[in-house]
Amino acid sequence: MTPSDPPPPLEVLLLDLCLRAPAGATISPIDAAKAFADSRGEDELGWRSHLTAVRRAAVGLALEGRLVIYRKGRVADPNDFRGVYRLGAPSVE
Repeated sequence: MTPSDPPPPLEVLLLDLCLRAPAGATISPIDAAKAFADSRGEDELGWRSHLTAVRRAAVGLALEGRLVIYRKGRVADPNDFRGVYRLGAPSVE
């Protein structure tokens, strides 16, 4: 990506981060928000304003089956989860 390229949409960034993680690994929504803020050229604290958008995008992608939301190491229902969560690519079986 060159400096003049627009930043990727949040959903694209989330999918890319999940797919680039080692097999079986998950990513933190905080790391996703930081990567998104960085892609937009925001300051080091700009990520905090994106946490709600990360969650919303993750739920949408999970409902489409494109990523998985984990809570305490188990697959969480995208429509009904609370607290700390992580994101991962769907397993290929």
